[in-house]
Amino acid sequence: MMWNPRIETMPLDKIKEMQRIQLKKLVNNLYSFNRFYHDRMKEANVSPLDINTLEDIQKLPFMYKQDLRDNYPDKMFTVDKSEIVRYHMSSGTSGKPTCVAYTRNDLDYWTEALARSLTAAGLTSDDTIQIAYGYGLFTGGLGLHYGAERIGATVLPASTGNTQRQLEMMQDLQCTAIACTPSYLTHLITSARQMGIDWKRDMKLRRCILGAEPWSESMRAKFEAETGAKCIDIYGTSEQAGPMFCECEYQHGPHIAPDIMYMEILDPDTGEVLEPGNKGELVCTMLKKEAMPMIRYKMRDITSVTEEPCECGRTSPRLSRITGRSDDMLIIRGINVFPSQIEYTLMRIPQVGDQYMINVSREGDLDRMIIQVEIKPEAFSDKLEDMQQLRAHIESELKKYLNIAVPVELKAPGELPRFEGKAKRVIDTRVF
Repeated sequence: MMWNPRIETMPLDKIKEMQRIQLKKLVNNLYSFNRFYHDRMKEANVSPLDINTLEDIQKLPFMYKQDLRDNYPDKMFTVDKSEIVRYHMSSGTSGKPTCVAYTRNDLDYWTEALARSLTAAGLTSDDTIQIAYGYGLFTGGLGLHYGAERIGATVLPASTGNTQRQLEMMQDLQCTAIACTPSYLTHLITSARQMGIDWKRDMKLRRCILGAEPWSESMRAKFEAETGAKCIDIYGTSEQAGPMFCECEYQHGPHIAPDIMYMEILDPDTGEVLEPGNKGELVCTMLKKEAMPMIRYKMRDITSVTEEPCECGRTSPRLSRITGRSDDMLIIRGINVFPSQIEYTLMRIPQVGDQYMINVSREGDLDRMIIQVEIKPEAFSDKLEDMQQLRAHIESELKKYLNIAVPVELKAPGELPRFEGKAKRVIDTRVF
């Protein structure tokens, strides 16, 4: 089944012509009506008159996450505030979050993309989907919620946590699909085993929509063997809109909506645009976004794009599995965390010294991050109560800026290792 066959089976040459027209219109509007884009293009010595072919997009400057932080909260917006109907936010690289605005049409484009994606994944109006992504400022829960409702599926907005209740609801309401992070599905599987639940006997699950963190083909095989459900990869980022693109039932990578997003793959070292099928750094342009369009945004994900038609009949481009990143971002339980955020927060606390370590591991089914922090000599105390209060304060500040609870270990001055060269602040022992 297809939600929008006209777009999803459009010949490649017509896709590219459609994208060319949309790109030219987008560049003209941004150059004319937004100061940030106008100045950025002027600095690059490019104007809308220079954008006549799809390949001309390479003349346009890149956008970076730093741009969102520098222009927080609203300097990137391209519509009047009266047209904005929703904000979402994600953690920024140094204190300030990134703020993304949506018009009514933006929400409709996002919902349309997910309606196509969930249909491609095999969901219909007969399905009941339990959404175990977070609802609120992050985009995961609400995006999938409206996409599922658009195709007529029944939605159970379970959000995150309360695992025993999640499993009970899945049984009681006979959910046929779940959307969550791979690590949370691992935790659900373990918890179900402890509760005596047999997925194939006691559940009606037939689809798992998994994303927001790295996972592998071996994990897919394990999940499918345990649950009896087909596991589908979903891709998206909060800066662009949120989760948007799913694999189809053939599981050969997420299908991209070509009328909504244009993707390039660059050599991370040279910046050269690579031909389809070659692996490199993903760069995205939102062709349909009113409140906050983004041109040539460096996603930092390492992947490839294929333009070969899929067995399902769709001709839209497909992403391969994300195999890494070109920056130092960590993904902890579906939340993006930058070491620079942690450093920014710690250095604002007077009692904290200049040495810290970030330890990331997987304990049981879930990711765990512990931050070891050296305390300045004048702040270090042999009174247990004083140290407990300081640790609680540091943990509170980190949660405020990271949007995730992180345990802290206090270390005496000189206790953490020193480095002659570049300091190694992150130790990540997870295996995906």
